[in-house]
Amino acid sequence: MSVSYNAFMTAESTRPRSAGRPREFDVDTALDHAARVFRQRGYHATSISDLGAAMQLTAGSIYKAFTDKRAVFMATLDRYSGQRRRLMASQLAAEPTGREKIRAMLQFYADAAHGEEGRDGCLVVGSVVELSTFDPELAAHVTGLLQQTQDLLQALVEAGMADGSIAADTDPHAVTLTLLSVLEGLRVLGKCGRSRAEMLSAADAAMAMLRPAARQDR
Repeated sequence: MSVSYNAFMTAESTRPRSAGRPREFDVDTALDHAARVFRQRGYHATSISDLGAAMQLTAGSIYKAFTDKRAVFMATLDRYSGQRRRLMASQLAAEPTGREKIRAMLQFYADAAHGEEGRDGCLVVGSVVELSTFDPELAAHVTGLLQQTQDLLQALVEAGMADGSIAADTDPHAVTLTLLSVLEGLRVLGKCGRSRAEMLSAADAAMAMLRPAARQDR
């Protein structure tokens, strides 16, 4: 399924927020700290004690605010993916064509796939691998986030075909899957301590398969 670029970028999680009592801590800051633990350790290896140390909360406070580790993870995943989507949106919006938006997207992922950020890894990619056979609901939620990225890529490929920056005879589905594999592969390689130059060179190589429209197609 393909969705428009604007629809993807304005989408927000529809997960309801608990009414509950006012918290004595900043939930978003706590979830940002939780994200790094989950990214480094994975879901299974992260304990409530690990989360408490990172979020600077007692186990009791975590249970009162989120019920259990699973709920912390779901809230963390939604915040993490939403933050990245908004940051990427601002970079893609500056580009004039579908092709250049794809280049910006590849560079966005490459920039996150080196150094300390790269070694921490991507919460979505790591969770797809870890949770695919563990928890059907969690797995479906994570897979849905990955599908959003695929839908955005296909929308950008199709936009490039329409604006002439990508050849009209391109197979949008096949190219989208290839680009998705490159994007997520960059985040996996980033866990191994690859350099920024390596990640950017891989992004450039991926762009080489996007042929511009021939003059007669315009």
